Amino acid sequence: MTPGAYDAVILAGGAARRLGGVDKPALRVGGRALLDRVLDACPGAGRTVVVGPRRPTVRPVRWAREEPPGGGPVAAVDAGVRQTTAPVVLVLSADLPFLTPETVETLLNGVEGTEGAQLIDSDGREQPLVAAYRAEPLRREIALLATEHGGLGGLPLRLLVSELALARLQHPTASFDCDTWEDITTARARIREHGSVLDEWITAVKAELGIDLDVDTAALLDLARDAAHGVARPAAPLTTFLVGYAAAQKGGGPEALAAATEKAAALAARWAEEQ
Repeated sequence: MTPGAYDAVILAGGAARRLGGVDKPALRVGGRALLDRVLDACPGAGRTVVVGPRRPTVRPVRWAREEPPGGGPVAAVDAGVRQTTAPVVLVLSADLPFLTPETVETLLNGVEGTEGAQLIDSDGREQPLVAAYRAEPLRREIALLATEHGGLGGLPLRLLVSELALARLQHPTASFDCDTWEDITTARARIREHGSVLDEWITAVKAELGIDLDVDTAALLDLARDAAHGVARPAAPLTTFLVGYAAAQKGGGPEALAAATEKAAALAARWAEEQ
């Protein structure tokens, strides 16, 4: 789907009672806030609306609040959709640590010929907050619910999507959400698995340093091996490379290098805290 052909609505409110009332979207997995990880998965959105309290984000967004405050997911979806203009609306929760741009693209392509597409998890449960909807049918159902129930507060999401003709796509990893501390622990452990930890770390460093660069990990590791006669800690040379690149983008010099090093060191400290 071409950039700007869809808008994104991300639900970042809720009481997070099963997490003791903490600010769940701000919890870090792999050193990055859950909300920022979701934002990185939909860079092509024309408008990105976050429904919830204002907080720092990795990129600029529009902010909205549901009516009434704490009124539940249907009211939150309505508040977000009111600020969108694209023909397709991506609707996401803010606690999806493994959502990727590739999965988002799959959802958007799944809308073709339907009123929307949503993920289902490994147990076959539908995930209406990991979905793409055509805007007009979604607005229609919101209006009907508001008329039938005299408002949207407290209504379950199943009422909103039950009358929509939806494609259902299975992707158990992308649909994994973090409702409990056990989920957070599982997510933090999963990104440190051998097959993914290096890619996760490099992505986190690039986001922290504000650089957009395709890193040829294998080539860089080969270069480091040849120069140092074997790399014991592969994250180290890649990280220092990115720090140097970020410093060069800021004009180089001791101050730029110190600032980039400080950011990367702080990110490494946050990773260590999660162990």
